[in-house]
Amino acid sequence: MDLMPRRVIMRIELTPAAKDLLTELCHRNGMTQVAVMSRITEWFASQDLLIQGAVLGHYPAGIESDVAKLILKKMVEKGK
Repeated sequence: MDLMPRRVIMRIELTPAAKDLLTELCHRNGMTQVAVMSRITEWFASQDLLIQGAVLGHYPAGIESDVAKLILKKMVEKGK
């Protein structure tokens, strides 16, 4: 009987600066890079499309503050 959840292995490409930040994050939290990337990916994929778009930089700089306000408004509404 297999007690471990099934895993999929993927490769990612990072800039040296991003790799350094990831390494620092992992050390600070006592986690492996695999664990951090898995959690971040699961979190990101489960977010509303509006949040995903903001994180990916899909909105023009001129409306970023409006998008942020809309995201916060939706978050408050979900909490009710």
